[in-house]
Amino acid sequence: MAYSSGMAGVLIGLALLAFWLFSLFDVMTTPDDEVRNVPKTLWIFIVVLIPLLGGLLWMARGRPRATRAPWPVPPGPGMPKGPDDDPDFLRDLDRRMRGDDV
Repeated sequence: MAYSSGMAGVLIGLALLAFWLFSLFDVMTTPDDEVRNVPKTLWIFIVVLIPLLGGLLWMARGRPRATRAPWPVPPGPGMPKGPDDDPDFLRDLDRRMRGDDV
């Protein structure tokens, strides 16, 4: 029993360390003019001194707002399409697969 609870503690500790390192790296690599609410230097101190809470605060209140959609946006008119959306390509592919390229 002690082994499994010890292993769970190690995994939780590693996850917290990874989150802290990610948060710290994210603060440090974010351009100064995109940081929100307080100066970047203060965010670094917050994340370093209060690891879990500082990282959560950075994610919620300090990171730049997303400027693009988090999901793929379908191409609009005049935008390039993938080959599977091009009827001419599909027709030519079908012809080649049947061996009608002569």
